[in-house]
Amino acid sequence: MKRNLLLFPGLYLTCIAAALAQSGPAPAASPANNGQGQPVSYSSMTQLNGLLSQLEATSKNTQADLGKLRIEKWKADGSFKKQALGNVDSIQRNLQGALPEIVAQLRNTPEDLPASFKLYRNLDALYDVLGSVAEGAGAFGSKDDLQSISNDLSAFEGTRKQLAERISNLSSSKEAELTRLRAQLKTLQAELEAAPPKKVLVDDTEPAKKPPVKKKPAAKKPAADATKPPAGSAPPSAQTPTKPQ
Repeated sequence: MKRNLLLFPGLYLTCIAAALAQSGPAPAASPANNGQGQPVSYSSMTQLNGLLSQLEATSKNTQADLGKLRIEKWKADGSFKKQALGNVDSIQRNLQGALPEIVAQLRNTPEDLPASFKLYRNLDALYDVLGSVAEGAGAFGSKDDLQSISNDLSAFEGTRKQLAERISNLSSSKEAELTRLRAQLKTLQAELEAAPPKKVLVDDTEPAKKPPVKKKPAAKKPAADATKPPAGSAPPSAQTPTKPQ
């Protein structure tokens, strides 16, 4: 147990919860993907669902056990009792508010490392503060109080270890995927460099302009000859001369 974090454990847990809340919710994603549009394996989903279901059951039991504590009857001074009551109140608020939100975020992004780390940090804070309450119950409370809180503490520790192992496996898997993608990129770059460049011929010379085609003028009909009499009239010699007056 981390002794250096138990001086003001309630304050420590409150700060952790506030920091997690400020980080904002993870982007919504389908439970069937890992938050990056890639499908999640059945085994990974099964593992996560079992881990989160176990955590929710532990949270429910812990809230009930904390509600049964009679810290005011502990054989301790007033300042210690006040600190213990503050720790219990801090744990209850976390279990009822911060933890369910983080669990929901991880369900939406099952293989998202930031969401997984957020849950791990919250469990780490809960474990430290609950450990302080268990120490107080062992020193000043009843055996039943100590037994119930110790069981809850062990359950949180088991879930925290499982989550740490899952984060380690996810990190290794993502690192392997990055290595594979880098190798593919390197291969493609080598192929592009080895391939001869394609020559593209661009004809930028301006084509010679063809002379405009001159249209031939339409043939004009010949004008009628004025000396020729019109058709159907008798020739001048055949006309009857006019008698002189």
